[in-house]
Amino acid sequence: MQHSAVEELRAAVRHRRGLVADRKVVAQRLHDQLNALCPGLSAPAGHGRSLALDTPTGLAVLACAAAFAGRPPRLRSVICRAPGRLTTRTAQYWVTRWRGCLPPPADADSRARRLARDLDRYRRLRADINDLEAEVVGLLAATDGHILTTLPGVGSIRAAAFAAHSLPIARFPDAEHLYSATGLAPALYESATVHRRGRISRQGLAEHRDALMGIAWGLSQSSPSFALRDAELRARGMAPIQARVALARHACRLAYRLLRTQQPFDEQRYRRGRLGRGR
Repeated sequence: MQHSAVEELRAAVRHRRGLVADRKVVAQRLHDQLNALCPGLSAPAGHGRSLALDTPTGLAVLACAAAFAGRPPRLRSVICRAPGRLTTRTAQYWVTRWRGCLPPPADADSRARRLARDLDRYRRLRADINDLEAEVVGLLAATDGHILTTLPGVGSIRAAAFAAHSLPIARFPDAEHLYSATGLAPALYESATVHRRGRISRQGLAEHRDALMGIAWGLSQSSPSFALRDAELRARGMAPIQARVALARHACRLAYRLLRTQQPFDEQRYRRGRLGRGR
């Protein structure tokens, strides 16, 4: 029964990963289309207030751009097209900014039709991902992987992504074998005279590796113990990505222990254990 539940979870997690990748591609195309239809409206990071597409504000602006072929809308038009909460002040900001942009190109009507189709595709992808995430939460609850949600900063989706490729945990005799399976362990080079470590091996599945890195990031943001460890690693001169890889090894050990014992995470107990080991 557990094996069947894990297989179902793995299939759902992989399908969600594909949908998220599709959403990313469509989102980038929407940004490009909006910039061509309304030059200067959606500024990139560091060049003014950027437009986040996955928000009521972003969706309302896109809908107006498609409806009015790039021409500045009225305040009421922006507000009524928002799928969620949008303040009058925020809507007024975008209307004012829109009026200061360059005029739409000559083929604005054709571009607006393409934008409308891509916007509809983006909305459907969002709905599919939301439905699938609700399914993943239910599937995770039927496996031993649900215990990972007791980790600070690790929600059901992040826990499911790691559990899907780690269960059944009995396949791995210890945490180091699990860590090696993710491909984050350093590659070893050995000969009669040479014995050295290289960069991460990348031998495992990219999904497994990304999931563990996600757990490490969540812990570094929400667990005081991991936040302190992250600060210590960076103080030694490690780059942020290097520090996160180092944290991932500790996160893997912790996740392995939780999956084995099925005991929830206890921050105080973990901190005492770390101080007792001198780590």
